[in-house]
Amino acid sequence: MPSPAQRSPTTGLLLGLIITLAAVVAYSFYIRVQLSGLRKLQSEMVDRNRKDSLQLLRVQNDLNSIGLAMRDMLDASAPYPLTAWTAQFERIREDLDVALHLEEPLAGANRTPEQRKYLSQSVAQFWDAVGRMFALAAEGKEAEAREQIRLTLQARQESLSTAVSRLLVQNNEGEEEAAGRIAQIYDGVQRQLYLFLGAMLITIVLTSLYLIRTNRIIFARLAALSEHRSELAQKLISTQESTLRHISRELHDEFGQVLTAIGSLLGRAGSHLPEGSKVREEVQEVREIAQSTLENIRSLSQALHPVLLEEAGLESTLDWYIPTVERQAGITVHYEKSGVAFPLDGAASVHVYRVLQEALNNVSRHSGAKEVWVRLKFLPDALELEVEDHGKGIVPEKNSRGIGLVAMRERAELIGGTLEFLQPAEGGTMVRLRIERQKVETHGG
Repeated sequence: MPSPAQRSPTTGLLLGLIITLAAVVAYSFYIRVQLSGLRKLQSEMVDRNRKDSLQLLRVQNDLNSIGLAMRDMLDASAPYPLTAWTAQFERIREDLDVALHLEEPLAGANRTPEQRKYLSQSVAQFWDAVGRMFALAAEGKEAEAREQIRLTLQARQESLSTAVSRLLVQNNEGEEEAAGRIAQIYDGVQRQLYLFLGAMLITIVLTSLYLIRTNRIIFARLAALSEHRSELAQKLISTQESTLRHISRELHDEFGQVLTAIGSLLGRAGSHLPEGSKVREEVQEVREIAQSTLENIRSLSQALHPVLLEEAGLESTLDWYIPTVERQAGITVHYEKSGVAFPLDGAASVHVYRVLQEALNNVSRHSGAKEVWVRLKFLPDALELEVEDHGKGIVPEKNSRGIGLVAMRERAELIGGTLEFLQPAEGGTMVRLRIERQKVETHGG
């Protein structure tokens, strides 16, 4: 089971994401419910109350018109008989009936059954009394009809007006109550919004802190792995160089001495044979094969680990190595040295030589170029090595993980240098190794 320092942060981040999404969904649902309730409150209560109030005002206006008409009817100086107001009362009654009919479904839950019954009964009783008053007037009993208006109809009209006014006040109170509830909903939504934003901010902060902590652990592990990898690479390269040095010396000393002795023995044996004899020619041929093999072994020994690096340094080794590459690989190498040379540390010389060796191998094997430019620059503060060709070039996705390129980078890091793979204007590849002078210069002599 992985330790807490090695556990992937994916689970924690997914949990944080799920919590955040759940909070967003829950808050969205809450807002939707609140807005739906607000919309219902506005449409069912506020708008209905306003429409109801408009019809009640219409009823109030009709009652006021009836009141004015009855006042005129009681005026003794009026030249018209009471029956002359019959048509006006009929028009007002029709409008009043329409207004009451439209107002009844708008009253809704704001009105009790007793209020509904009282209003309908009061209106019916008022019109019955109006009918009796006009009947008396039609019989010529004007005085009795006016007395009924004064004693009965005006009282009923005032009672109806008072009832309608009370309903209007009740509607206004309902609108104020609805406005208060709407404000309460807005306050609640605003409060919940602040809480939600605060919770989201806390979640983001906690997630960010968790991410920062996890990233620090991951980067610490990467740094440790990089350090271990560097140490392992250094040991591997050191072991490789030690092995190559051992093989090179064995080839040079053991096999070289054996082949030299064989060539010497064959030379002496051939000198004792008759001139022009078949055996002497064969002995001479074998001696030439032994000499050729000796040269190949010495060349292989130098390729594995040039003794010149230890004896004469990097410059002399390159003076020997570059013509050898030209002969073996069949490419033209333009070699340039610039700057004032300074002595190099032995390990640094080996790594610079290996980088050059791998770069030239890549040119001969992969680039397809027939010319290559090698530049060794002794700068005031650094040493630079450039290997440039105008061939196919390096495809990063394909070659960035090649063993040879990885080894070149490792060697550059081991001596504190930087390795770049650039593309010249003419195409191809330029390998540039740059090392600070203080890291490669030897101070022994």
